[in-house]
Formats: sequence, structure tokens, C-alpha cells
Amino acid sequence: MAQGTVSFSARLSRLLQAIYPDLDCEILGSKVVEAFWPEGNHRRKRPRTPGNTLWSERDALLITYGNSILDGSHKPLDLLHDFVLSHMKGVVNGVHILPFFPYTSDDGFAVTDYRKVNPELGDWADIRRIGGAFHLMSDMVLNHVSSQSAWFNAYRQGQAPYDRFFYEAAPDQDLSDVVRPRTTPLLQPVETSGGVKHVWCTFSHDQVDLNFENPEVLLEILRIIRLHIDKGVRIIRLDAVAFIWKKAGTTSIHLPETHAIVQLLRLLADYAVETVVLLTETNVPRAENLSYFGNRNEAHVVYNFPLPPLILHAMMAGSARFLLKWARAMPPAPLGCAYLNFTASHDGIGMRPAEGVLPQGEIDQMIDCLRAGGGLVSMRSLPGGGEAPYELNCTYFDALSRTFEGNEALKVERFLCSQTIPMSLEGIPAFYIHAMLATANDLEAVARRGMNRAINRHRWDYPELKARLADPASDQARVLAALSARLKVRARQAAFHPNATQFTLHLDDRIFAIWRQSLDRAQSIFALHNVSSDGVILPPGALNLIEGEPWVDLLSGERFEAEEAVPLAPYQCRWITNQA
Repeated sequence: MAQGTVSFSARLSRLLQAIYPDLDCEILGSKVVEAFWPEGNHRRKRPRTPGNTLWSERDALLITYGNSILDGSHKPLDLLHDFVLSHMKGVVNGVHILPFFPYTSDDGFAVTDYRKVNPELGDWADIRRIGGAFHLMSDMVLNHVSSQSAWFNAYRQGQAPYDRFFYEAAPDQDLSDVVRPRTTPLLQPVETSGGVKHVWCTFSHDQVDLNFENPEVLLEILRIIRLHIDKGVRIIRLDAVAFIWKKAGTTSIHLPETHAIVQLLRLLADYAVETVVLLTETNVPRAENLSYFGNRNEAHVVYNFPLPPLILHAMMAGSARFLLKWARAMPPAPLGCAYLNFTASHDGIGMRPAEGVLPQGEIDQMIDCLRAGGGLVSMRSLPGGGEAPYELNCTYFDALSRTFEGNEALKVERFLCSQTIPMSLEGIPAFYIHAMLATANDLEAVARRGMNRAINRHRWDYPELKARLADPASDQARVLAALSARLKVRARQAAFHPNATQFTLHLDDRIFAIWRQSLDRAQSIFALHNVSSDGVILPPGALNLIEGEPWVDLLSGERFEAEEAVPLAPYQCRWITNQA
């Protein structure tokens, strides 16, 4: 037997033993291999070794729903395909289509069938067509399924194997320490053929948690992941993965078995013939989030969740003080890993990652400023009782309508600065479609649908969107053109490789400044972002511009000498490099 096979088998067995200590892990290992590599598929002889070749400075992602663009006559996925080919080709090279499966609530995150494409959007051929032009990311919603799914209906009727697919608990168990992102009751009583059972619902009563203590659940998830890979998916987002293992008397978040399951998925990905990248979605404080890198054996990529609230605060306050403090303390991603940098997503602006970084007084100011501009706030339950802000609900464009001082001028410039910061940082940048399109708050959708998150999930009428983009004076045209131009410039800079060196510079609280250096140390970029409405002049010598090299701002084309002052207009960004 080949050494690679022995190593794979031993590692797989060890992980299964950690997850299911009472089961025969040799038999279970064979079932795992059969689930992930069914007949006709095979695995690599050796795993991919950790390195920095899975991504480059050319990588950037668009995040979108399958129905973010509609026209009333064409399939939404056809319209999305047209939009990304027309406007995103050469700007981003990856597209994250949020859950495109049949569902009952939460805009796709209460899945009824993982094996089908929602017919209201299109079909697998449409998904594959987009995947043929861009790296395709999809969601593996592995913590829960819809209460109206075939799986849960079979559970209620006592049909094997689904009768053991869902996590049950008793109301008298100690669940007081359970960490949750919602305020609804954790347990939901349901009528089954065996009487009333109380099922665990981390998020909502329409999203019933799966029971990974049953290995058949894991095997079924592996079969689904294999199907998605075969359909062209190359980046798998593990939605709400932190909650998948539960245990009464604990927090039921980040448990050792959860990490072991992520390690198992990474092992399978490393041996897959296809290039498969795992992204964990864990909207939690920094140390907890970074734990999903493991020892370079869990996620390839983790979200940089502190960025949305910290960048928003910096732009509102006109000071990068806390953003700079956070950046100085951020470790580089381990070898073979990367951060996913973003500001806006389909969810709200998560506030848990700001815990311990932003003082409560600053958070209160953010909430007041956001509400004054029409934004909303969603709460979460605290262990032992009480509530705290979980997320701010607002489009990122409208979140920057005003500053703490009440200044409403230069909104577009303020927003463009906020979106340039993720382009500059170590990691892979990702942009929500409603950030790229400067979408306003959809308060009508909030009223109609009765959910705060609808404010940031507008569905554009395609003819109207085309008209806006054809008008160079519109917010949509201005923002899309500016962000597209910057992303095209970024893609040509080796110093913006996701793993290139990064050093945080403290020049002025109003300037978020970092130095990036390419992996071969040939290119340096001083990335400067004025987060204030002030004009700022950095004195001669503030930047370590090496004499004798031609230094140029990639964004403005201006040239600078080594001992020259560097002016920045309100909200201006500069990428000053020695290799233009």
C-alpha cells in the first residue's frame, strides 16, 4: 500500500476516533471514502501541501444572491450571468452565489433540498455556466435544514435513517450557557410519531439543527459536498459551522468535535483531485474566529469579521485609531491559509467581532449614527438572560451617509475609501453586490417581509439598474466604475498577494496606513487611506520611500520623491509603489 494512502487512512481514522469514539472507525472510514469519492471518482495519491499558490493578487470575489437582479421575464441566474460577464469580468474572478437551493425562509438558509437548484432561479446548467467563467463559491448550510424539508418530515414520521437526523434535548436540561445569535427559544416542541420531541433550533424554528452525533448525517453532508464539487463548485462556505456539535451544559459553540469535523473536511479537500477551498463562516470574536485555521489543518480561508464594524467606525468617527490598533495585533495567516476581507454581506454588520476592540461608548455612537440614517439593529440573547446588539442592519453605502459629527457631505468618497481598505489588506477581498452597486436601504422590503436583514437584500430591476449604470452621474455608475478600476489595478500588483508581507504604520489617527511587500520582496506598496473629512499632509520622511527608486501613486498617477510631503484629500486613498 502506498505511503500516501497509509497516511490518509491513519489521519482519517484518527479524526473519526475523535468524533465517534464508540464506533468502528475503520468501517466508518470506508463509508466516508465511498461518500466523498463514489464510483467514478478517485483521490490524489498525496495531499496538497500548504503553500501560497491556491490564490494570488488576481483573486477577488463578488457576493450575490441568485435573484439580486430581476426583470420579470428571464431566469434570475441568466440575468446574473449577463451582469457578471458584462460588468465583473476582469474586475473579480470569483462569484459567491448565496444559497440557490429550494428553501422556506431566511432567504435560502432554510434549505429543503441540497441537491436541487431553486427552480425560481434556474437550474444546475445555469450554475455551471457561471462556474465556467468564474471561480464558484456556494454555501454548505450544514448546521440546519428547513422544518419543511423532506428530511424533517421523515423524522416526524419516524422513518429511518431520518429519525436520528435531528438534535433533540429535554427542556429540563441545563442549556443556560448555550451561545446563540438569536433571541427565539432554543428548543421547539414538535409532534412526531413517537410523541412530542423538543428539537434544537440555533437560529429559528424553521431551521432545525442536524445531529452530527449520528455519523449518517456526516456521510449525507459529504455526499452533498461531492455533488456540488461535481457541479463546478470550488470554494465551499461552511455556514454557521461553529454550532454543529451540541452538548448540554456547555456553550455548544466551537466544541472539539466541531473542529475535528472541519479537519476531516480539510483532509478530504487536500486529497481531492479538484482544487477545493474551505471557507468557515464564524461571526465571533477574533481568537475564536482564528481558531478555525487550526494547525494549518482546518479552513483554508476565514472571514475577517472584525473589518465591517471597525471600518464603519473609522469612517464614522474620522479616526482609524481602533482599526489601527486591531491591525497591529492581527497575525499573518498561517502558511496555506488566507483571510477573506469584506465590509458588506447579505447579513448585517456583525458586532460580536468588535467586542473587546471597540469600547461600548464607541459602539453606542455607531448605533445612534446608524439609526439616524435609517439603519436598524438586531439583538441576540446573552447566556443567563439579557440582550446585546448582534448586528447592524443597513446597506454599507447608506451606513456611511453621515459621520458622528453629522456630516453628510462626500458620501461617495467616504464609501469608496471604506471599500478600498479591504483591497489593500493581507487577504482576498470580497464585495457584496449591493456594495458594488451603491444600493440604498430597502425599507419597503423590511416592512413587507418583516425582517431587518431585508434592508440589505434589495432586488434590482435589471432595466432600471442598466439605466442607472448608463448615467455617469448616478451613485451606481460612480461607485461601480471607481471600485472596478481599483480592483483592476490591484490585480496587477504582486505586493497585494493575499500572503504578501503586511506592516501597520502609525502616521496619523486619520490615516489607516499599511506597508505591503511582495513575496519576492521586489515590490513595496504604501497603502494610505484618509478616513476623515480633513485634508491631511504627511510630512517629508513619514514614509520610508527608498531613494533612487521611482515612487508612484497607482491610483492617481502622481510621482513622489523620497523626501517629499504626501498630501491626502478628504477620504482619499493612495497606493504608492516602487514598481508601477
